[in-house]
Amino acid sequence: MSSTSKIAVITGAGSGIGKATAHALLKDGWSVAFAGRRQDALDAALAEAGSDASRGLAVATDVGDPQAVAALFEKVQKRFGRLDMLFNNAGQNAPGVPFEDLPYDKWKSVVDANLNGSFLCAQAAFRMMKAQDPQGGRIINNGSISAHAPRPDSAPYTATKHAISGLTRTISLDGRKYNIACCQVDVGNAMTGLASRMAKGVKQADGTIKPESMIDVTDVAKSVLFMANQPLNVNIYHLMVMATDMPYAGRG
Repeated sequence: MSSTSKIAVITGAGSGIGKATAHALLKDGWSVAFAGRRQDALDAALAEAGSDASRGLAVATDVGDPQAVAALFEKVQKRFGRLDMLFNNAGQNAPGVPFEDLPYDKWKSVVDANLNGSFLCAQAAFRMMKAQDPQGGRIINNGSISAHAPRPDSAPYTATKHAISGLTRTISLDGRKYNIACCQVDVGNAMTGLASRMAKGVKQADGTIKPESMIDVTDVAKSVLFMANQPLNVNIYHLMVMATDMPYAGRG
């Protein structure tokens, strides 16, 4: 382990915001564990980092599986010896169908990925940060604009993102005595595979379909890097980054 490099775990690192943030951290001198469902996507994302890839580790992980999460953090401990930051970024959505038609299995898959996965990874990171010397670290949870206001037909996603806000608050409180800071980044309309449809047209609160402005994932990565690089006695407790003219402020 480098004596100067901080260590991060990023979930959902095979694409989108996770990959962009992992690359930003590597470029900034961090060592990064890329976690996600698909090993091939993680390997490709790590290879894109070029010479910085030597400070990376790619671990296929289903964040909704307690055993898989435990194996991830065991590998991080073995490779790097400590953990300075977790970015809980992995997540998924369900098809935008009327609330009354939403199948339970779609609800459960979103809850497992977005909420249970964030809990399991945060708990494993918390334990590691509590036990290490020097003690402490930072947990950054990826919320969403949906943590504040829902879109139509988005019950599973919105419910989990509201829950992430509660999880962030409780970890922030419970972590104080161990020098563990917890914070949340809420992203609006970043151009990811999950959100790209919004640029073509997405349902609005009045039922109309309208395209929305988007931001690049690298803009989100810059925000997460800024949060991650604060000293542990400073916490950017909540940061919202979004397309300036997206229909969140006001009525759109």
